[in-house]
Amino acid sequence: MIKVIETSGKTEEEALQAALAELNCAREDVTVEVIERAKSGFLGIGASPAKLRVSYDAPEDIMKKAEDFIKGLLEKMGSDAVPVLEKRDEDTIYVNLTGNKLGALIGRRGETLDALQHISNYAVNRDSDTRVHINIDAENYRAKREESLQHLAEKVAAKVLKYRKNMTLEPMNSYERHVIHTALQDYEGVTTFSTGTEPNRRIVVAFGSDNRREDGRKR
Repeated sequence: MIKVIETSGKTEEEALQAALAELNCAREDVTVEVIERAKSGFLGIGASPAKLRVSYDAPEDIMKKAEDFIKGLLEKMGSDAVPVLEKRDEDTIYVNLTGNKLGALIGRRGETLDALQHISNYAVNRDSDTRVHINIDAENYRAKREESLQHLAEKVAAKVLKYRKNMTLEPMNSYERHVIHTALQDYEGVTTFSTGTEPNRRIVVAFGSDNRREDGRKR
């Protein structure tokens, strides 16, 4: 992010030092353009200061940008939830929403939470030099949902083996389908594949070895 300021001083050096102090950076980090050179005038009459335009490639604070956007978004939604941000690695920002009555922010099967996450990722990464993935959770919903899906997968797989009959699950988003596929990828005697189109794409837990990929084609 380029930051530009204009400064003036009795001399170009004085104007430059004022700019460096304001930007809090070193001389080698800035680009200087002389707008107007200093004029001493005659006996002080007609004197004018030096004017410089100084530019600096300031590093973007992606954490602050994410926090400010999410806070503003929650405020517009009429929620008093507070986002707590943590950057565990260079590419991911984890956001935990804290407060009361967070159910409305989670939504049915996490749909509102997914929408908040999608919007935040788009807004924060737009026109940004640094790209990150923003993962938004509330009341540890995602971990609980993942555990619930894993239990569901094992329960359905057991029924498929018992009755030797394929079973089709309710529509799920891509993340939830991925959890099911992963949970059953080494489950002996059953395979999984997806069928249908979004937003009604479903997983089929199949009896036997007709193993297929997420796109529905055989592996």
